[in-house]
Amino acid sequence: MSAIPKRQLSAGQRKSQRGTEESPFVKWLLITVALLFSLVFLLLPLVNVFAQAFAKGFTVYWDALKHPNTIAAMKLTLLVTIICVPLNVLFGLAAAWAITKFEFRGKSLLITLIDLPFSVSPVVAGLMFIVLFGLQGYFGEWLADREIKIIFAVPGIALATLFVTFPFVARELIPIMQAAGSDQEQSALTLGANGWQTFWHVTLPSVKMGLLYGTILCIARCVGEFGAVSVVSGHITGKTDTVPLHVEKLYNEYQGAAAFAVASILALGALFTLGLKTWLEWREAKLEESSQLAAVGLQPVADSYKPMADG
Repeated sequence: MSAIPKRQLSAGQRKSQRGTEESPFVKWLLITVALLFSLVFLLLPLVNVFAQAFAKGFTVYWDALKHPNTIAAMKLTLLVTIICVPLNVLFGLAAAWAITKFEFRGKSLLITLIDLPFSVSPVVAGLMFIVLFGLQGYFGEWLADREIKIIFAVPGIALATLFVTFPFVARELIPIMQAAGSDQEQSALTLGANGWQTFWHVTLPSVKMGLLYGTILCIARCVGEFGAVSVVSGHITGKTDTVPLHVEKLYNEYQGAAAFAVASILALGALFTLGLKTWLEWREAKLEESSQLAAVGLQPVADSYKPMADG
């Protein structure tokens, strides 16, 4: 009896597929265009980065990586990432929770503000911080009197990076929380759980994959941000140069091999980030498939008890 619906479902699926299939020519044309685009605009530039990095040998490559200015740029990039990512995670969780679980005045405005960094150029964002905190800015004189330096220092770099990266976690979590609804949280509260227990044991497990995706994207943007940081950093070698700024400076100084050597570290980080995201997606798909198979396997067992109950 269980085989008949399976055959009927397969026939229905085949009919649906026939209705949406393209001709072989169109199919292979689309595949060829996609592969050529990926090869020319993605794979070849990536391969060229590593080819140029090792063009003068491993010794030049290693000397560029262990140079004090390169190490200082890596440390600054890591510091900014450590500052911005936890703040983005906290903001993303709070904003997504507020938007999806509550109705309040100004909700549309909050969503618009979250999307603001996507529509504003990073260079404009950097100029905005200069207008606010620069020596000639609105708060510049007040900060100078108290010897607080934001622009052309680490705080300005962190602020600029925070501005351009804070939508990523929130934008990953909002659709997931909207799809999940609030029934589970309401059930937990009805059973006596407090707000923290509900968040930790009910909400967070249901959004953990979206939180990981958003965090990975946020890390990648923190490491590779150039425009806003370039405006507020001042390009002080060994002090306010992040890794992307250091790459630009090396290239402008006609140290091509060294520039590509440092750029290869960014490329390796991007590949690692992409691989980690792909692995998480594969793992999540496997877990979902296993849970579905387990549910299907339990169904015949449950059905076998029906005649006994009827009897």
